[in-house]
Order: sequence, then C-alpha cells, then structure tokens
Amino acid sequence: MFSWVFFAGPPYRILEGWRAGRVQLVISHEILEEYQRVGDILAVQFPGVDLQPRLDLVTMNAEIFSDKIIAEPVCEDPDDDKFIACAMVSGCKIIVSGDKHLLKLSGFGGITGGRLWGIPLA
Repeated sequence: MFSWVFFAGPPYRILEGWRAGRVQLVISHEILEEYQRVGDILAVQFPGVDLQPRLDLVTMNAEIFSDKIIAEPVCEDPDDDKFIACAMVSGCKIIVSGDKHLLKLSGFGGITGGRLWGIPLA
C-alpha cells in the first residue's frame, strides 16, 4: 500500500485512479491495522517521511468492511488471507497487487489477481 509513497509509475497511477474515482479502495479493520503496523516500521526506517496523512486519507476515504474469517488458509502466506477475505466480503472481483502469493490465487472465489501494471486505470 505504501509503494505509492516511495515509487512513481504503477503504484502512483493506482493512487491517481483512486483519487479520480476510477478505482474503489476497500479494506477491512485487519488490513488497516497491518497498514498502521507497516507505517510505524517505515517511519523508523525513513524518519523524513510522514506516512500518517496517507493513512488518514485511506481511513477517511476507503470503504471499510468487517473482518471475515476464512475457515482454511488459502494463501501460501496465510497473513495474506485477509486480502482475499476482504475481497469476498466486499464483493470485489479483483485485487490489485504486486504480491506473488495473492497473484497465484487468481480465480479463488471468483476473484482475479491483477498485477499493478496490468490494470487499466483510464
């Protein structure tokens, strides 16, 4: 999620698509907690970068869904199951990610995994 802070190109294009209303961001409480945890780690590594305004932007503008429990782990990295669960509970049909574990699950529950650079935003 924070790649759009540090990199131009596809991550920034997704942010711009979201700002323009062409992309809807949905998250769960569990995802938001992970974003906060990662933001805290990055704040120590990059003290000159204030990520809190970006977290606030996400919190205020994303559609936040209740956490859903998946009975059996589905990702090679079980920590990524929260993204599949959020897509399922929100009715999303695509997860935009560069995460190799999520991309391998393309098709699970009718959800497609799209690489960051493979999603048309215009």
